[in-house]
Amino acid sequence: MRRIIGYTIGEATPTQVTFISKEVPAVGQYVILEYGGRRVLGMIQSLVRGSVSITDDIYDAAAVERIRAFENGETHYIKGIVKILGDIESLRIPRTPPPPATEIYEADIETLKRIFGNDHGTGIRIGVLISQPKVPVYVDVNKMVSRHLAILAITGAGKSNTVAIIADGIARLGGAVLIFDMHSEYSTAKFRSGKANVIRAKINPVNLSTSELLKLLNIDQSSFKQERYFRKALKEAKKRLMSGSIHPDQLLEIIQRELEKYSEEDRYKSDRSSIMSVINKIEGFLDRYEHMIDYYAPDIVDQLKLGYVNVVDLGQVDEEAADVIVSHALSSLLLSRKRYIVSGDGLSFPIFVVLEEAHILAPKDRGTLSKYWISRVAREGRKFGIGLCLVSQRPKALDPNTLSQMNNMIVLRLVEPSDQRYVQEASETLSEDLVEQLPSLNVGEAVVLGMMVKIPALVKIDKFEGKLVGGDLDVVSAWRKCSSTLAKRVIVKAKELDDMLELW
Repeated sequence: MRRIIGYTIGEATPTQVTFISKEVPAVGQYVILEYGGRRVLGMIQSLVRGSVSITDDIYDAAAVERIRAFENGETHYIKGIVKILGDIESLRIPRTPPPPATEIYEADIETLKRIFGNDHGTGIRIGVLISQPKVPVYVDVNKMVSRHLAILAITGAGKSNTVAIIADGIARLGGAVLIFDMHSEYSTAKFRSGKANVIRAKINPVNLSTSELLKLLNIDQSSFKQERYFRKALKEAKKRLMSGSIHPDQLLEIIQRELEKYSEEDRYKSDRSSIMSVINKIEGFLDRYEHMIDYYAPDIVDQLKLGYVNVVDLGQVDEEAADVIVSHALSSLLLSRKRYIVSGDGLSFPIFVVLEEAHILAPKDRGTLSKYWISRVAREGRKFGIGLCLVSQRPKALDPNTLSQMNNMIVLRLVEPSDQRYVQEASETLSEDLVEQLPSLNVGEAVVLGMMVKIPALVKIDKFEGKLVGGDLDVVSAWRKCSSTLAKRVIVKAKELDDMLELW
């Protein structure tokens, strides 16, 4: 039996209607209205509770007490606004508004399951409706990958858990995910698919472009003399490498020798300080990244596996190196997929790329190597089977042009108004009523919208069952554990000293 929630009142539009309620519904709850020979789906976007007798022009608490005792809550009312989402069959907005006194029913579970279900077997489950926990919510992977995704929230709201759920779901479908893991959260994760391919972050100077090497050497565009001599020495070293006269691991050594030779020649005497600066920067690069340099390391693209969650562990890498590694991987990935589409030679399968700390890699107010390639993939990736997922706790620091190309969004709790407005401006589907929900979301709750779902939804994201590093550290327990360990060491040392004294 259908349960009537309330009735429409006042004036209505084809997209919005005011109603008076018989009970206390919930914001985000789905409802059904019947008019014009069709069943129409709506969502409660706001609610107000009031009293006809206890109004806001009362200034005496005693008066409120007398009215409260007399009326016993019988004059209370609940009013709200329902946003019309569309006809249940087609989800198209009706051209006519509902008439006054139209009955509003609670949406039945079967209807909601049909709307949020896995119609064609191309979806993955990410959670359940907050208002109807019995209704699982699936997202269409085809539309998520081809139209990109942004996962945005404050720290601790559940971004990493959401990434893990999506990555695991794609791997279980037989797809491929590539996560650039900035905090080593996923490198030890136990995915339900059982398939994780951890790729260690390595720097192979032989494979890097000149601009990537300049970035790692801290030779900026203003140091044009340093750049000029480095390019000249690099060209000579690569010529020897291509001829086979030197081994790959001699590349930087030959560059240094060439620079030292330049510094001794009279014709370069006026630029000697610039040349010596480049030599010093190469030595600094070798010291700084000694643990990461591998002249025989294959490209990340060559290590990707289909059916796996591929994780590049960047936890021990500084921002400059992370920028170079991500930039190089994205450029190689895009070129490899283009080659495969054109000639059949390259990466043979589509892939979904997840960029943690996206505001560092593609910032709003400065240029990075990654920013260029992230923008390229956002524009061109769908043609070649490369999906992009930007993950950030600082949306307003993200490049707006890149963020605007994310046609799907999972927005968990966002408190700061400037972040909320920034996200709303970048999204065509994040309406004012959904923005108002963002500060009140609990951990793991999200607004899910875009082409990957038929209609926007308030979702409780599933809890990732595998082990995942992250979250807040229990510092008190850590202190107690360290104190206990220290105390045991003191006791052992004291006993060892007593034994030595006794023996002596």
